[in-house]
Amino acid sequence: MLLRSVAVLVAANVLNNRVAPRLAPLTSALATASLVAMARSRGLSWQELGFHQGRRGAVAGGALAAAVAGVYAAGITIPRTRPLFHDERALSLTRARALEEALLQVPVGTVLLEEVGFRGVLYGVLRRTHGTVTATAVSSALFGLWHILPAIDMAKANPALGALVADEEPRRLDTARVVAGSVVSTGAAGVLFCELRRRGGLAAPSLLHVATNSLGYLFARLAAKKAPV
Repeated sequence: MLLRSVAVLVAANVLNNRVAPRLAPLTSALATASLVAMARSRGLSWQELGFHQGRRGAVAGGALAAAVAGVYAAGITIPRTRPLFHDERALSLTRARALEEALLQVPVGTVLLEEVGFRGVLYGVLRRTHGTVTATAVSSALFGLWHILPAIDMAKANPALGALVADEEPRRLDTARVVAGSVVSTGAAGVLFCELRRRGGLAAPSLLHVATNSLGYLFARLAAKKAPV
């Protein structure tokens, strides 16, 4: 069950990041349905998969999403941190495409599969057989590794991130360091998301996750408008 779930996630990751990115909502929806079907066929309950405490999770997730918006707003007003919001993946899009990314690609193409896959199915399977600590550690480590391909693209699209980890180093080394930093930071985020999931079901980490990613498109554009000409 665990290996099959990881195989589904790996296939979806490659499809979404390298083969057919625009079809990510469809790919992720199909992969999510497959993962849930496998878990249910193995006897995992909806509660074990994180589909519970919806109201509590929505309140906690909404509060965290508001906090993310506040941090982003502060970040683009400070000249020193504003360049970190410069992301060509967002700035090169038309307004319609940016809305598609924020309202469709992120919630359905990214967050749905990641939350149900890592905090729902993998966490639920591991927690049943090995306990909460192992479930958190393993699912979070895999979540960090999941971000290798997106981090490679991020390093190319956001020069300020490369400047954070190296000044005069070769570009290849810059990318490697950005990828390593992304794996570690998203793995750590996975631990936080697991704890939110434990306390408020999948709703809490999902809302925080959507806010973190989707608001990035908005604030990347706002940061560009504030940048000196």
